[in-house]
Amino acid sequence: MSDGSATSDARTRILDAAEAIVRARGVSGLTLEAAARQAGVSKGGLLYHFASKEALITGLLARMADWMRQDFEAMVATQAEGPGRVARTMLAWAFELAPEAVNERCDRAAAVFLAAFHHDPALLEPIRSVIAEMRRAVVADGLPPGHGFAIMAAGDGLFMARIFGLYHPTEQERHDMHAALSRLLETGS
Repeated sequence: MSDGSATSDARTRILDAAEAIVRARGVSGLTLEAAARQAGVSKGGLLYHFASKEALITGLLARMADWMRQDFEAMVATQAEGPGRVARTMLAWAFELAPEAVNERCDRAAAVFLAAFHHDPALLEPIRSVIAEMRRAVVADGLPPGHGFAIMAAGDGLFMARIFGLYHPTEQERHDMHAALSRLLETGS
């Protein structure tokens, strides 16, 4: 009898392969055949887990939403309790992680988000749900109205600038933005 680990391993390999394809070639390069080939599974094996391209993209989004939720909750837990805990998490998420980690995370999320948006914007619902949870956490964070959302929007703006190649802030600009946003936490306590 199987313990299911081979099944979950195949599912993970398929999702990893699909994500890699989308990152390298865009959503138009993602086919069930290409994902199966790159994952090292038969097309039938892929179809066991994902019956269609839409199901595969849905799987990518569900995995990304789970990762976002877990990462956010873990980072909140590292912050001191009290007003601004969520906003401090968002600052850390946007400014204090190693740039390589932030860039990798942004690139992975961007590929998945853009693939979903291109295929069917309604598929982004799991991501919208996680962001709605974060927004509720910002509202309950104990800061004056607007402070937490300004920090969240700044992080979102950096993400968008990265994924669309709109601009690349210098280290000094990032430092200055972080300092300005940190002052919102000081004035909000």
